Amino acid sequence: VQRELGNQVSNTTVIFGPDDSRYKNSTARWSIYERPRIQVVIEPALADDVEYCNENSIEFLAINRGHGSTATLGSFNGIQINMARFRDINIQPSGETAWFGGGVYDGQATEYLWEQGYVATTGACNCVGMLGPGLGGGHGPLEGVYGMISDNFRQLNVVLANGTAITVNETSHADLLWGMKGAGHNFGVVTSFELNIYPRGPDLWHYHNYIWRGDKLDAVFTAFNNFHNNGSTPVNMTVNFGGFQLNTTISTTDPTIWWTFAYRGTAQEAENLLAPFNAIGSVHEDSGDVPYPGVSIAQGNGENQFICQDNEVRITSTAGLQVYNLTAEHQIYDGFKQRIASNPTLAAGAGILHEGYSTEAVDNKNPDDSAYPFRADHHLMLVQIIIPPGNASIERAAWEWATEVTDQWNGGQPERPVNTYVNYANG
Repeated sequence: VQRELGNQVSNTTVIFGPDDSRYKNSTARWSIYERPRIQVVIEPALADDVEYCNENSIEFLAINRGHGSTATLGSFNGIQINMARFRDINIQPSGETAWFGGGVYDGQATEYLWEQGYVATTGACNCVGMLGPGLGGGHGPLEGVYGMISDNFRQLNVVLANGTAITVNETSHADLLWGMKGAGHNFGVVTSFELNIYPRGPDLWHYHNYIWRGDKLDAVFTAFNNFHNNGSTPVNMTVNFGGFQLNTTISTTDPTIWWTFAYRGTAQEAENLLAPFNAIGSVHEDSGDVPYPGVSIAQGNGENQFICQDNEVRITSTAGLQVYNLTAEHQIYDGFKQRIASNPTLAAGAGILHEGYSTEAVDNKNPDDSAYPFRADHHLMLVQIIIPPGNASIERAAWEWATEVTDQWNGGQPERPVNTYVNYANG
């Protein structure tokens, strides 16, 4: 296969197999639960090379940064198309849009655009590709101001399953544009896309991080429900997330509640809004002011920080909420505490994540303009449990726990449907 492909693609495209020193790094994945079997890696340099694979019905998996974690990846056995060479960013003369290669990732885009005086809707985590999350909606720090990533797609260059290359926009394949805004992962390979960009705004953002003990749970989640007011989060309090984890420097028997906030503006404005949380006695706080590209690092989402480490076995589950149900949060917290006592290895790798965003611009978009279905979900939940590889009993316990937590979240909102954000799905 490697020899045949080498004769068909451009001489700037790189092809290698498991014996090559580049293979390990190129096939590294954020989660190695149900890892795909990669026979050959192609790193194309031209869109024409992507077309060849489709035209010849070669089974392939196109990746950017390798953060997909669906269980069906484990059944794949074939060729990986790595989009790492498609990383160009070209700001258009109007200053209103930019073209991004299909391999651009969040941290790269944020840093480059900021230096040029712009921002764009990206995810909150520096190491994650822009396009994978974007095709599934794409939550991120600026969604309350400008909408999700998919809300800002202007057009996409796509290679279809038959090898045909097309441009998708409002006047060409408009139905496909609608589908690729929120349900777009499997229509073809996107080699590049045009996205809205915006003037970068305030030079500094404010962050504030907290750690509370579990006895503050009621106060914390009551404050959150008042703060978010079921979708009325202050627009410039762009993103906050946190949850339950074991921090043995504080307690070896109880989970802690940690949280981080990012505000697009001054410390004074931010701290006025955060007064209810400052009034809750914490065991640790830190805060500061940084340019926007530094926010992800201040919040623990930097490219070289723990959350971005590759090659971990991660068991995940998700739910979408409108408000926090205190009964459900108590159940989840108590379940975590029980696991610390009964299965400390399992508990040590667990994080129960709650994501909250300002959502004004997301809510203001016409829902009929895209396939993204969950605009009424104001909070995005994620269970993530990192477990040792090859331990079947811990894996079973992790899945039981992840399912239990998701059921408790959904049980706290019985009047609503069970929603699964496709980018966090694992089916």
